[in-house]
Amino acid sequence: MEATALSVGKSVLNGALSYANSALAEEVALQLGVRRDHLFITNELEMMQAFLESAHDEGDDINRVVKVWVKQVRDVAYDVEDTLQEFSVRLEKKSWWCICRTLLDRRRVAKQMKELRANVEDVSQRNMRYNLIKGSTSKATMAVEQSSIASATLFGIDEARRVAKQEKSNLDLVQLVNEEENNLRVIAVWGTSANLGQTSIIRAVYENSNIKSKFTCRAWVRIMHPFNLEDFIYSLVEQFHATVGVNVLLERKKTVQELTEAFDGFVNKRRYLIVINDLSTIEEWDQVKRCFPNNNTGSRIIVSTPQVEVASLCAGQQSIVSELKQLSADQNIYAFHEKVSQDETYLTGTESSSDKATTRNDKRSIVPISEISEEQSKGADGKKVVGKSLTRIRTLANALEESHVVGREKEKYEIIKLFAGQATDQFQVISVWGMGGLGKTTIVKDIYHNKLSGMFDKRACVTVMRPFSLVELLRSLVMQLEPSEKKDITGLMGKTKKAFVLMPLPELIKELTSILQINKCLLVLDDVSSTIEWDMIKPIFHKMVNSSRIIITTREEDIAKYCSQRKENIYMLKGLEHKDACDLFAKKVFKETIDLDKQYPQLAEQAELILRKCNRLPLAIVTIGGFLANQPKTALAWRKLNEHISAELEMNPMLGTIRTVLMRSYNGLPYHLKSCFLYMPIFHEDQRVRRGRLVRRWTAEGYSREVQGKSMEEIADGYFMELMSRSMILPSESSIHSTKGIDSCQVHDLMRDIGISKSTEENLVFALEEGCSSNSKGTMRHLAINGNWKGDQSEFESIVDMTRVRSVTVFGEWKSFFISDKMSLLRVLDLEDTTGLRDHHLKHTGKFLHLRYLSLRGCDAIYHLPDSLGNLRELVTLDVRGTRIIKLPRSIVNLQKLSYLRSGRKPYDEDGSYEDRFVDVPKCLRNRPCILFLVTGNACCCKSVAIPDDSDLNCNDACTALCCHLVPFIAMRLDLHGVLVQSGMRKLKALHTLGVVNIAVRGKDVLMDIKRLIQLRKLGVTGVNKENGEELCLAIVGLSRLESLSIRSEGEPGLSGCLGGTFIFPENLQSLKLYGNLVKLPQWIKGLQNLVKLKLRSSMISGHGEAIQVLGDLPNLTSLHLLDDSFKRSNACLTFRPHMFPNLVVLELDLLLDDREDRLFLKFEQEATPKLELLKISWAYINSRTLSGLPSLASLKEVLLEGRYDDDELAYLRAELEENPSRPVIKMV
Repeated sequence: MEATALSVGKSVLNGALSYANSALAEEVALQLGVRRDHLFITNELEMMQAFLESAHDEGDDINRVVKVWVKQVRDVAYDVEDTLQEFSVRLEKKSWWCICRTLLDRRRVAKQMKELRANVEDVSQRNMRYNLIKGSTSKATMAVEQSSIASATLFGIDEARRVAKQEKSNLDLVQLVNEEENNLRVIAVWGTSANLGQTSIIRAVYENSNIKSKFTCRAWVRIMHPFNLEDFIYSLVEQFHATVGVNVLLERKKTVQELTEAFDGFVNKRRYLIVINDLSTIEEWDQVKRCFPNNNTGSRIIVSTPQVEVASLCAGQQSIVSELKQLSADQNIYAFHEKVSQDETYLTGTESSSDKATTRNDKRSIVPISEISEEQSKGADGKKVVGKSLTRIRTLANALEESHVVGREKEKYEIIKLFAGQATDQFQVISVWGMGGLGKTTIVKDIYHNKLSGMFDKRACVTVMRPFSLVELLRSLVMQLEPSEKKDITGLMGKTKKAFVLMPLPELIKELTSILQINKCLLVLDDVSSTIEWDMIKPIFHKMVNSSRIIITTREEDIAKYCSQRKENIYMLKGLEHKDACDLFAKKVFKETIDLDKQYPQLAEQAELILRKCNRLPLAIVTIGGFLANQPKTALAWRKLNEHISAELEMNPMLGTIRTVLMRSYNGLPYHLKSCFLYMPIFHEDQRVRRGRLVRRWTAEGYSREVQGKSMEEIADGYFMELMSRSMILPSESSIHSTKGIDSCQVHDLMRDIGISKSTEENLVFALEEGCSSNSKGTMRHLAINGNWKGDQSEFESIVDMTRVRSVTVFGEWKSFFISDKMSLLRVLDLEDTTGLRDHHLKHTGKFLHLRYLSLRGCDAIYHLPDSLGNLRELVTLDVRGTRIIKLPRSIVNLQKLSYLRSGRKPYDEDGSYEDRFVDVPKCLRNRPCILFLVTGNACCCKSVAIPDDSDLNCNDACTALCCHLVPFIAMRLDLHGVLVQSGMRKLKALHTLGVVNIAVRGKDVLMDIKRLIQLRKLGVTGVNKENGEELCLAIVGLSRLESLSIRSEGEPGLSGCLGGTFIFPENLQSLKLYGNLVKLPQWIKGLQNLVKLKLRSSMISGHGEAIQVLGDLPNLTSLHLLDDSFKRSNACLTFRPHMFPNLVVLELDLLLDDREDRLFLKFEQEATPKLELLKISWAYINSRTLSGLPSLASLKEVLLEGRYDDDELAYLRAELEENPSRPVIKMV
C-alpha cells in the first residue's frame, strides 16, 4: 500500500488522540455535557490507530480500497482534532452573558458532536463491513513476533523454513526423541509466536505410549522466576518417584543431602525424559545443565523457550534447525537439535544437474548474491512465491557505469588513504555514506576492483538484500572467498556437489570464520540499511585478522557512525563539483567532454538549469544526459524538459531510474519523519530554511510530542537531525555562529519534487504560485503563497478553502486578502521577510484562537502589535525580530503557553544605538527637545502629502510609526536592539527563550519578573547600566537552566562597572555574548567551565595578555569570536601560548588586526589551539607583523577571508599555510 497515506494518517491520528486524551479535552466535554460522545470518539480513534498499525505491518499487500479507507480515517481525525480544539478555545472566552452563551454552546456542541460521532462510527464500521484490515492480533504480540522473527534469521530459521518448503514436510519431534543415540541429547523448541502451540506439540510427545515405555523416568517442570535450583530438583525427584511406580510421594521435606542422593540415583543410572518449560535466559540454562551428566543411556531433555538465542545455545554450537509445524503463514514452530540420521532426507533436495556457477536446486538458482534478480523469486509454476523482491534493483550499476571516471579521483584517493592507517588491535570498518544517487556503490566497487587488488589475500563484495537474509549474505561471502578448487567437495551425505548450496547457517559461520582468521581480507557490504542488520553481521567477524578491512555503504549517517566506531573511518560522499558535473553531463549527451559555452552556446543556459535541478547528483546527471543524447540538440527541446521535468521523472520510463532510487530513501522513513518531510514543499525551490524556524513550526503543527522529559521542541530538533542524517534534507551552511553547527537546510530539487507529489496527493501542501491550477477548489491544510502569484482576491477565494487551512506562509509581496477571519483553524502564520506588510494588516490576528506560531521576522514596516494579540491563548512562538517594534503590548502577559519570544535587530544590523542614529546631526541639536521638534515637524509636513493610491500605507500606519517608534526612541534614548516589556512577565512561566529585552526603563521591576522565569534557556538583554547591572547578575544566577546569554549596552560607559562582582553563573551556560564597553573581563567568566561559545564586540579590553589567558583556560571553549573593538588597539599582541584553548575549533577576528600605529597583532605559538580547524578573518591587514604562527596550527583546515586583500597579503598567507602540514585552504566570502 502507499506508505504516504498510512504515514500521514498515523501522524494525524496521533495528534487527534493526543488532544482527545488530554485533561483539557475531558474537562471541555464534561462542561458541555458531551462526555459520552467524547469517550466514544476517543475509543474509536484508538481502534483506528490499531488498524493503521496493522495496515502498516501488512505493507505492500494492502489494496486500493484500504488506501481510500486510510484517507477517510485521516480526514475524520482532522475533524475530531479541529472540533475538540474549537470547543476548548470557545469555552475559555469569558463574557458577561455567559449563561446564555453556555446554553447556546451546549446545543450547538451537542449537535456537532452527534454529527462527528456518526462520521467516526461510519468510518470505523466501514473497516468491519469490508474486512479491510486484519487487526485481531494485539500490538504487543505483534511486537514480540516481529522481534523474534527479526532475530531468528541469525540462527538459521530461514534455512529451516526453506528446506521445509522444498520437502513439503516437517520433522517429527517423536522421531528426534526416539533417535538411537546413547549420548544425552538436548532438543530446544521455539516458535515465532512466543509459546503458542509449543506446549501441545511437546505434550503429545510426552504422553506418547512408545515414549512412556522407553523412558522409565519422566518429569515436566516449569521454570519459576526467580529460578530456585533446590525447588527445581525437588520437583524432578518427586515426579521421578511417581513415574517408576512409587505410590507414596515425598511426605516430608528432604534435606539437601538426601535430595541430592535421590536425584543422582535417577539421572546416573536410568534413562530419563525431562521437559523444561518457559526457560527464559541462558543463565538459567547454565544452572540446569550442570545437574545432568551424560550417562550414555540415551536420555533426552526438551527445552521450551520464547527466546530464539536461548534455544540455539541450549542445543549446542553444532545444532541445526528443523521446522516442526506451521501454524499459519507467519507462525511456525522450530526445533534446535543435533543432526539426525534422516538428515539426508531432510537436508538434500533434487541433485543439481550441473556443477557450474549457475547450479540449480529444485528450480532455484544458486548464484552469487550480487547476480540475483527479481525473476529468480518465482516458483516452478512461474508464479511469485514471495511478495517482495529479494534484491536491490540494480539501477545504479547501469546508470552510473561511466560516471566513476569523471570527477571522483579525489574521493577515491581519500577513501584509499583510509586503508593505509597504522596497525590496530582489531579489524577496521570504513563507512561511506551519502544520499541515494551519489554513486557510493560505483566508487567503492571501482576501488575494490582496480585499486586494492594486491593489498589483500582474499576479497568479497556483497550487496545486502531486501528483505535481509543473513544466510544468503554469508553464503555469497563464502563462495567468493573460497578458492574455486575447494568449492566442489564431498557434500554432507557423501555426494559430490556444491558444498555451500544447502549449508546451514552454523556451518556457514564456521566456514567463514576459518577463512577470516588466517587471511587478510577485504569485504564490501553494499547498502546496509539498518543497525539491526549490522548487529547480526558483526559478531561473525570477531576473529578477523587485524589487518583486514570492511567497507560498508549506506544512506544514513547514523548507520555509518554505528558501524565505524572511529570517526576518521567515516567518509561522507558529496555531490560533484560544478565543473565535474558539467563534464559528466557533456560526456553523456555528446559522448565526449566539450565546452558548451563555445560549441553549443544556444544550449548553455538550458544545460545550466538542468544541472541546477540535478544539484550535482551523478545519478540524475547520467540519466538525464543519457535521455538527452537521443533527443534533438535544440534549446526548445531542452526547455520543454526543464519546464516539465517533474512530470517526466514520474512518467518517462527512461528517467524513472532517478525516481526509483530516490523513492527508496523516502519509503524508508518512519511515519513521523514522513510527515516532517512532506512539510518541506511549503518552502520554495533552493530556499535555505533555518533550523529553528522549521523545528518550531513542526512543533506548532503537532508533529512532535513530549517524551520522557524531553520537550516537544527537543524531539522535533531530533527529527531535523535524523532527516539530515538520512540525506532527506541537506545542510545549506555550517554556521560558525551556532553551537549546533548546522543552522539551516534545504531540499535537493529532485527530492523536493517527490515531496510535492506526495503532499499534493494527501492534500497537505498547496503552493499558490504562477502557473498553478485554478480549476477546482480543493481542501489543503498548508497554504504557501509565492511572490510570483499575481492573482486578485476573487481568484484567491475561488482556489483556497480557507475554512480548512492550518498554516499560511507568505513569500514576497503581501496582499491584504491573504488572511481572513474565515481561517478559524489557523495554527501557523509565517510572514517572515514579507514586503508591504503594514500594522493595520494585523487586525485579524487576534481572532485566530488556535494560532501557535506567529512570525513577523524581517517585516521592517511593522511598528506595533495590536492589543488583541492577548487573545491568542494557544500561542507558543512569537518572532518579531527585524521589525521596528520597541514595545510589546500589555496583553502579552495573557499568553500563558508562550515559550519563544524574540525581538530586536537582525544579526547583520547589530549597530544601532541612539547616538549612532544622530551622529550626523549638529552637536548643538542633539538634545532630545530639538530632535523631537525636528521629527514631529517633519511628520506634520509629511501628513499633508497624499499617500499613493497603490500603497497599503495609510495615515494610521504613519501615526503608529511616529507614536510607537520614533517618539519613544528619542524621548527615552533607547537603542533599537530590544523591546520594552510590561510588568507581569513572570506569568509567562513556559518561556524558554526571551530576547532581546530592554531593561533601561524600569529595569529592576523587569529583572524581578525575569528571575521568576525558571524555565529560561536563552536570554538576551540590552540597556544594561550601573543601576541595574547587579540586579541582572543576581537574576541570571537564579536561572539554573540557562544555556545562552546575551548582554548588551551601547555607547558610553557601556558595560564598564556593570558586571563586576563574584557571581556563580549557571553551570549549563554554553553561549555568552557581551556587546559593549567592558575594559576588563568580569571575574565570573573564569567559572564558566561548560562555556562553548564566546562572542565579544566593542568590549575595548585593555589587559590583553591577562584576558587571553583567562579565555585560554576555559576547558570547553570551542568557538571564539573577537569582533570589532573587542580588544583595545594599543600596539599589543594577542599571543596564543602552548596548552591554551585546548578545544578551540573556530576563531573569528573581525576588524581587529591593523597595521597602523595603534595596531593589534595575533601570534600562535607551538602547541597552542591544537584543535583549531577554522580561522575567519574579516577586514584586516595581513602581513608578517600582524599575523604569525599559522604553520603551528596542526588541525587547521580552512582560512576564511572576508573583505579586500591585495596580492602581497594573499601571497604571505599562502606561504604561511604551505608550511602547515595539514595544507589548509583559503576561501573568500
